[in-house]
Amino acid sequence: QVQLVESGGGFVQAGASLRLSCATSGLIGTNYNMAWFRQAPGKEREFVASVNSNGDMSYAESMKGRFTLSRDNAANTVSLQMDNLKPEDTADYYCAASRWFRNVRTNPDYWGRGTQVTVSS
Repeated sequence: QVQLVESGGGFVQAGASLRLSCATSGLIGTNYNMAWFRQAPGKEREFVASVNSNGDMSYAESMKGRFTLSRDNAANTVSLQMDNLKPEDTADYYCAASRWFRNVRTNPDYWGRGTQVTVSS
């Protein structure tokens, strides 16, 4: 049974940093693409960042330079370091995974339940 469990969300002021983590279990081997998405209140879910099974990373344009993705295959975790947070980063953040041959940005196989991030001005 595959499980993705996010942690690290919280309430912070603008300019602060947070580090989100996604702990995975049940994913056999490392042939999985991983990604973070977010959904702000009243808005559609949007892509944040992804890392493929081969290590290639991709970021949404608005997050480049502020968000940094990392993957620890030994620990089965994927982390998202978020710096210089802005009120518009307020959202529920979700971890997602797909088998290597699927595009995790458009066709994730698995989702976590999310962690809430609130950034005050």
